[in-house]
Amino acid sequence: MTAGHRSQGEQGLTRRGLLGLGALGAVSAAGAVGMWKAASGGATNTVSGTPTATGPVEPAPPSATPSPFAAAGNLTKLGGAVPFTAGKALLGSYLGLKGMSYPEAVRYRRKQLGRDHRIAHVFYAWPDRLPTSIEGMPKKAIPMVSWRGPKYDKILSGDSDDLIAAAARRIKELDRPTLLRWGWEMNGRWYEWGGFQNKRNPEGYVKCFRYLREIFDDQGAGNVSWVWSPNWNSSPDEDWNRMEAYYPGDDFVDWVGVSGYNLQQESPATLFDPVYQRYAPRKPLMITEIGAKDHGGTSKADWITDFSEYVAQRPAIGASVWFDTDTHPNYPEAWRFDTDPQSAAAYRAMATSPRFSA
Repeated sequence: MTAGHRSQGEQGLTRRGLLGLGALGAVSAAGAVGMWKAASGGATNTVSGTPTATGPVEPAPPSATPSPFAAAGNLTKLGGAVPFTAGKALLGSYLGLKGMSYPEAVRYRRKQLGRDHRIAHVFYAWPDRLPTSIEGMPKKAIPMVSWRGPKYDKILSGDSDDLIAAAARRIKELDRPTLLRWGWEMNGRWYEWGGFQNKRNPEGYVKCFRYLREIFDDQGAGNVSWVWSPNWNSSPDEDWNRMEAYYPGDDFVDWVGVSGYNLQQESPATLFDPVYQRYAPRKPLMITEIGAKDHGGTSKADWITDFSEYVAQRPAIGASVWFDTDTHPNYPEAWRFDTDPQSAAAYRAMATSPRFSA
């Protein structure tokens, strides 16, 4: 996200999109609701802020990618309350189009694509009341709530326990499987919940993530799947700030996400393979923020096609959430996918492909 969207979030504005996932064998959103209820008893590259000087990461060839979930055990448990669908990927979006309300934008995209997105991606500031409903969200969509964090001391001191517990109760009231993406891009310098702005202390982030999950569990928010979502590269690019230093542990993470945009014409493999290589053996992967920049000619359409083919080759990717907007206040790029006919066609081809049919 951007600095502009961050300031809007602090004013209580929410952002909408959508994320849906099915269980092994392509379970519907309604089926996923039943599953969690039964289980519970009822180079520079970020659109977020300060750029990083990290150069491209050389990806391993597709043939060298590890067999997904080699050590994961029971596949039906992957993803938590929002289960992973073997061989399928959910396509979602953060959706904000000029001149349209969110419900209007949903209807417009449905007409263009002949389908709804499966993820409703919304953004909330730390003190905001988290949603108990999302107006206009498609019926089969699963929300993904990206929730800002404060400095670590505000959590670990216990001063925010009541706020966290209230947030858990509100998410529980959504009464459907929900993805919670707390404190994303923590390995960047641009957010106050990142290690850089917390005395270079990744362990503090790990403690906060675990602390939040324990309170949510205590409040009975069994409909939540926890998404841990670093940026594709780290800023600063120093040993202490490697993304793996922020990983809360397999017992606390249901989905591993990653943000990545082709700002410097990076390939999908450059952006996402390092995370895939490290975590695909044990966790389902989600591209939590993605957009294609137009570098001239048919570059945007070509990149969307390349990304679709990339996902087709990597079975552990279970969801992708497009940054589908032209309302980004502090960045000139229109991230919406339909900036030209070729890009719109490439996105529609991806959206209607079997790989994105979850």
